[in-house]
Amino acid sequence: MLKTDFKPRKPRSLIFSEQKRFPVTPVILVVSALILIIWGISSQTDSDPSVTNGELEIVETETETGSETTDSESPLKTYSIDLNLGSTEPETANQTQRAVKPRQGIQTKQATVTLPPEKKLAPEKKWVQTKIKRGDSTAKLFSRHGLSARELFEIMQLGKDTAILKRVQAGHVFEYSVESNGSLYGIRYHINKLNTLIVLREGDSWRATTETKPVEIRNANASGVIESSLFLAGKRAGLTDSLVMELAGIFGWDIDFILDIREGDSFTLIYEEKYVEGEKYANGVILAAEFVNQGKSFKAVRYTDSDGSAEYYTPDGLSMRKAFLRAPLDFKYISSSFNPKRFHPILRRVKAHRGVDYRAPTGTPVKSAGDGKVIASAYNKYNGHYVFIQHGQKYVTKYLHFSKRAVRKGQRVKQGQIIGYVGSTGQSQAPHLHYEFLVNGVHRNPRTVDLPDAEPVAKKERKEFFASTSNIINQLDKLSSLNPMIVVTAD
Repeated sequence: MLKTDFKPRKPRSLIFSEQKRFPVTPVILVVSALILIIWGISSQTDSDPSVTNGELEIVETETETGSETTDSESPLKTYSIDLNLGSTEPETANQTQRAVKPRQGIQTKQATVTLPPEKKLAPEKKWVQTKIKRGDSTAKLFSRHGLSARELFEIMQLGKDTAILKRVQAGHVFEYSVESNGSLYGIRYHINKLNTLIVLREGDSWRATTETKPVEIRNANASGVIESSLFLAGKRAGLTDSLVMELAGIFGWDIDFILDIREGDSFTLIYEEKYVEGEKYANGVILAAEFVNQGKSFKAVRYTDSDGSAEYYTPDGLSMRKAFLRAPLDFKYISSSFNPKRFHPILRRVKAHRGVDYRAPTGTPVKSAGDGKVIASAYNKYNGHYVFIQHGQKYVTKYLHFSKRAVRKGQRVKQGQIIGYVGSTGQSQAPHLHYEFLVNGVHRNPRTVDLPDAEPVAKKERKEFFASTSNIINQLDKLSSLNPMIVVTAD
């Protein structure tokens, strides 16, 4: 007889057992989803984190780049993905992070994903620019733009550092910047193309600096032939008036640039040009020059000795500077030259004219022809206001018809020092300077008399002189040879 209460034994499930087990199928699905998520993130950020089974957490971190940042070095925001992976060891991260507390008994591994940086722009100061008008002062500029007079007073207390602001020039540029609270942050005054005065607030005080742009020196050259005057020839050669005057000054001890100049005379020079930010700023000094006067060549080269003193010398090392100037003033024209048998227009008789008359406007400064001592400074009806100067034991120079004298008897004077002003006092028909030159008491023609030289290059400097000037003299010779109008005769 069969038992009716017999119950067949349930077969063992492949998924569940009698003991409690961790559900496998959901884990597989979760892991697959995590892999797909991580793969998607890594493909967008070009990162390659190692991802396996585990529990996902995202941690926001910031890379420290310092206290100040710009557009090109903004802090990077990153996100760390914590994967609970059992017994794996954590990696060391270079970034400072906000820590995530792992589950007890489980270690974590971090995969860092870097996202694009957020820009943090440093605030820039806004500068307002204005051009200075005729009659403007710094006080007027401050008032016109609503700036504080008290702050201007504080700036001017810096003394010599801001003294230039007392004499701002029309046409120059003035700039200022104001803080958000309305207080002045700073000013900039463009003194010239080279220099800018900058005054900035530092806490409760001010600091002034002068910014100087770097200057590039280039060599330039020019040549010309005189047709009517040196100034016109210089203009055609592209020279400024100041360069023409400097050229005349170099040879002024040898050439009278009014009476001695002839049509066909020529010049060649090498000089410096100064450039700032690629644009010409100004001319520099003349480095070497040649002047051909009535067929005779005069050459000069600039040399700076070991003491820093710069002078012009001949290629042989003799000084271009002489003990006396050929002409004691910058004259307009000469009305009468040296003539022993001159007919005097006032006395109506032949009277030796033992000097040179330099016709010039009243008030033209007259310079001492050389170093010496004033032996006479007075007035009489013939000479008008006059000055006589003794130069050593051998030479005396005389200056007549001044409108006003500038030295007194017994005073020592230097070459080029102003001793009086052109006038028409005494027996004179028009404003002019009458100039005489005496050697051992005998009148000599000031235009042709041999003048003593100044000191040549010192013996200890001669080797360095020839070494440093030979190249520039060779360049000068090549340039002179290119001018077919130049004809040089032997001394």
